[in-house]
Amino acid sequence: MTEGLTVTELAPKPAKPHLPDAQIVTSVKHWTDNLFSFRVTRPQSLRFRSGEFVMIGLMGDNGKPLLRAYSIASPNWDEELEFYSIKVPDGPLTSKLQHIKVGDEIILRPKPVGTLVHDALLPGKRVWFLATGTGLAPFASLMRDPETYEKYDQVIMMHTCRTADELEYGRQLVEELHNDELIGEMVAGKLRYYPTTTREETAQMGRITDNLTSGKVFDDLDLPRMNPAEDRAMVCGSLAFNVDVKAVLEGFGLREGANSEPLEYVVEKAFVGDGI
Repeated sequence: MTEGLTVTELAPKPAKPHLPDAQIVTSVKHWTDNLFSFRVTRPQSLRFRSGEFVMIGLMGDNGKPLLRAYSIASPNWDEELEFYSIKVPDGPLTSKLQHIKVGDEIILRPKPVGTLVHDALLPGKRVWFLATGTGLAPFASLMRDPETYEKYDQVIMMHTCRTADELEYGRQLVEELHNDELIGEMVAGKLRYYPTTTREETAQMGRITDNLTSGKVFDDLDLPRMNPAEDRAMVCGSLAFNVDVKAVLEGFGLREGANSEPLEYVVEKAFVGDGI
């Protein structure tokens, strides 16, 4: 894993024109050569439900805003906003965004939307958060929201990456949650973390779809197989991942819901994946 917590004191900067909808970067952490997270100031007017996304970005070479959808990784009570991103060398946005530093400005359009919200699911006993790569971001928000533990008896976070170091952001987040003075008691006994790798050999391996269809995750966590009476699910990953997981969930009898029609599972269709 590439160590590199890059956080410096805010320093006075020369006067310059502000970006439209500008927010200030307050911290940056590079987790691997391909993954980083950062925090920015929160607009006073911004109200959002944990799990939603906003449009963020920078000015493009043509002088116009270059924006992409980013899930907010921080919970709705946080005074700042956190984001978790992949680095794409030739990506129009992340090729530039990965170089941001404390004190820099980004564009943030304060109009949150999204389907990975509690309101889009019917009440249930368990909720499954299913993510690959930076698709973990909306669940980083939901796992830190007390409402999640008020609504469900069990919260299962399945996260799959290629290598172990790519899981580190989520691993540290879950560890901090269990030790958190405010939410730790709510998390204890409810949050189950199930990280797996697909390329590097680790203690737990396999794709989310395979671990669900084979029943391995149910055996490992001593849980019953998914059923529409008790289980709810949220999905965030690449388009191919979403399609595959939807087929698995529907095989268990779960139906896809939406804000306008809550059912047993929801999928975040705005996740950009590796093309940013």
